[in-house]
Amino acid sequence: MEITPQAGKKLGVTVEGFDHTTASESDVQELMQAVYTSKIAVLKNQHLSTDAFLELSKRLGRPERYYEPIYHHPDNPDIFVSSNIPQDGKQVGVPKTGHFWHADYQFMPNPFGITLIHPQVVPEKNRGTYFIDMGEAYRRLPDDLKAAVAGTKARQTVRKYFKIRPGDVYRPLSEIVAEIKQKTPDVLHPTTFRHPLTGETVLYISEAATIEIEDADGNPLDDKLLRRLFEATGQLDEEMRHELIHLQEFVVGDLLIWDNRSLIHRARHTTTPEPTASHRVTVHDAHKLYEEAA
Repeated sequence: MEITPQAGKKLGVTVEGFDHTTASESDVQELMQAVYTSKIAVLKNQHLSTDAFLELSKRLGRPERYYEPIYHHPDNPDIFVSSNIPQDGKQVGVPKTGHFWHADYQFMPNPFGITLIHPQVVPEKNRGTYFIDMGEAYRRLPDDLKAAVAGTKARQTVRKYFKIRPGDVYRPLSEIVAEIKQKTPDVLHPTTFRHPLTGETVLYISEAATIEIEDADGNPLDDKLLRRLFEATGQLDEEMRHELIHLQEFVVGDLLIWDNRSLIHRARHTTTPEPTASHRVTVHDAHKLYEEAA
């Protein structure tokens, strides 16, 4: 196995020669360390079946099945499918997922530490995923914003970008919203936390999930604070030119692994109706999600 920095990129390493079937535990730990420190690892020449993809994921931690069945792979429900390609005339997974800044499962009480994506069909134009390193974003915040978020909690919700399911057709909207609130109630996470592996302070907010910041007594803070944070971290830049934004491109045979603690991401959807499909597994690694920030 050979791990090298991605040339000319803000983040990430390229990994050649990784075979999950023969990798030693030392190899796996070296790979995980690269993910924690470089944030993204692109494993090359990973032409894997769904079973093999899931087995590779299990070398890194404990997979957790996505809570909405419409995203499940028909043969391996632990695999989340984003696809606009019908199979036997039926939709498999969900098309056009993730076109907003988020961390996976940020709206849940116990989000994942690691995300793995295995592209299956890659469009010719506008392929890739955008990332922002929220550890670096925190470091670049002006002192007044760092002081403003110290000791606060961020309220996270799934409601803002929840996709209507086929079974929701003709249901009253109020009934759907009530079900969402009951199934996935809002959660509070620290606005900043300490990464348990690197020790860096991470700003844990995203445009898709974070709807409010509360002080230590649970009082909502001015909405302008959250908007300033989104603006400072590049999440309001629709032209994707902000210096914190990293575009990660890929080809079929690549397998992306990233640190879901410190990165937020956003899909780069093609502007033309090209076929696209990817498989995702998210895993809990051997460490708790975060330490409380000092």
